[in-house]
Amino acid sequence: MKHIRNFCIIAHIDHGKSTLADRLLEYTHTIGERDMMNQVLDDMDLEREKGITIKSHAIQIDYVYKGEEYTLNLIDTPGHVDFSYEVSRALAACEGALLLVDASQGIQAQTISNLYLAIENNLEIIPVINKIDMDGAMIPEVKDQMMDLIGCKEEEILLASGKTGIGIEEILTAIIERIPPPKGTEEAPLQALIFDSVFNSFRGIIIYYKILNGVIKKGDKVQFVSTGTEYFADEVGVLKLKMTPKNEVKCGDVGYIITGIKTAKDVKVGDTLTLANNPGEMIKGFVEVKPMVFAGIFPVNTDEFAELRECMEKLQLNDASLIFELETSQALGFGFRCGFLGLLHMEIIQERLEREFNQTVITTVPNVSFNAYTTRGEKIIVNNPVEMPDAVKIDRIEEPFIKAQIITLPDYIGNIMTLCLGKRGILINQSYLTPTRVELSFEMPLTEIVFDFYDKLKSQTRGYASFDYSPIGMREADIVKMDILLNNEKVDALSALIHRSRSQDFGRKLCEKLKELLPRQQFLIVIQAAIGAKIIARENISAMRKDVTAKCYGGDISRKRKLLEKQKEGKKRMRQIGNVEIPQEAFLAVLKLD
Repeated sequence: MKHIRNFCIIAHIDHGKSTLADRLLEYTHTIGERDMMNQVLDDMDLEREKGITIKSHAIQIDYVYKGEEYTLNLIDTPGHVDFSYEVSRALAACEGALLLVDASQGIQAQTISNLYLAIENNLEIIPVINKIDMDGAMIPEVKDQMMDLIGCKEEEILLASGKTGIGIEEILTAIIERIPPPKGTEEAPLQALIFDSVFNSFRGIIIYYKILNGVIKKGDKVQFVSTGTEYFADEVGVLKLKMTPKNEVKCGDVGYIITGIKTAKDVKVGDTLTLANNPGEMIKGFVEVKPMVFAGIFPVNTDEFAELRECMEKLQLNDASLIFELETSQALGFGFRCGFLGLLHMEIIQERLEREFNQTVITTVPNVSFNAYTTRGEKIIVNNPVEMPDAVKIDRIEEPFIKAQIITLPDYIGNIMTLCLGKRGILINQSYLTPTRVELSFEMPLTEIVFDFYDKLKSQTRGYASFDYSPIGMREADIVKMDILLNNEKVDALSALIHRSRSQDFGRKLCEKLKELLPRQQFLIVIQAAIGAKIIARENISAMRKDVTAKCYGGDISRKRKLLEKQKEGKKRMRQIGNVEIPQEAFLAVLKLD
């Protein structure tokens, strides 16, 4: 065991984690030249297209140092704030972390929050400054920032370039010398922490784990501690570029197991794997995920609901931060209420359902979860506008607040202040990390961030601001339920929970947008936004008219009037029985309102 090292690479988005991982694999000849490509560990098409890491990826490297052979288990993690749960799971399977900082950008918000995650897990941290070959590299300034942040000595900071391969040998040496080997004994009962799983249509569910104590052998009867189910280990092994079968995987190692499980409910990320005949205890301290944003996902055809349910379960295996439960809607039929970590996460899930499972889905307006207290003193958790009690019965409503950390250049302080105060934010603190970096802390309602806050922040600061947030609890707020009515009928999929001060403006924009998107009918369509019984905005889509008087030329006016009256009667009857089909673009338009 003293020759095993488990480590991961953490950094802010786009600081070069995947590129550095490529160089480490290339330098240690883990991957042949033929298989080498950029972002070699990112195996999803989406990751390559967007240039981001969505999933953590584990791979084993063999490296000879001072004549002894070492096994290094590397986990490459995502950098975006929406995938921080992936990072926390990767950290649970490691003893050390490479903290990467881009030499041209310096420390950013996600760097700090990932560092705190690593410190909470008691990991050994190796600071690395990446991209030192770039023209804009500010090596001395970034060294000072890192020494302030971590409290390390200057000689402990490594300089590297993921692109050209400078400093790779020094990094490997530091991993072996500074990161402690895993603790645990092979004689103890088996305890393996499950940190990821994936569905394979031929082999069933493949589980990735890290063994803290004991040994797992091919053919052993294993047990999942939380569900109590038992299976035989058909195949165990380690994760090279492809899965490599072994007869046994020992204490301290990261590996995979195939048991032919078909039901997704049996496997939980964070569960403990042990032997059925000699069970170990549950591993403590694994955090349950807390979704930030809720939205409904519905199949376009209601017949495809059962198929969508299977696909969601398979996707949840691979993305443990997705949480869903059943929901019905009058407008959309059966579907799921899903919890996501953020808007990018929601977009990725929708894309993955379309690509990996060929499911076209409709997503409703995202919202956060509120606490409503009734006049009788009951507390109702509202994840969905439909669950909101009547306004008469409500005593007060609380909404979730977050603490937002924004790191930027001093030139953009004014723009950020305007943006955050416009989103009902409260400035808590402003401090200069260095003369050219300022950190602003705001307390803000999560509702205001859900929609387009991140995009606006990037455009207001030309991309020079980094943003990170953490929840700080619930606070009382004046939240109202806004309904959209089409010809006096509510469309529950377009309802939204919104702050009263923003409702009129939002309602007007939404009605205008729907007027553009709904197709014209033979009868008048009235679009209204309402809070309770009060209408706050209205738009009309006029009926398509046929010229019924075209055949009357000359003659008495009463003949024309008779035809027009007849048409009016027909329109009235049609409006009573006609219903308005809502195209899918209308549901998505709500997300893109300015």
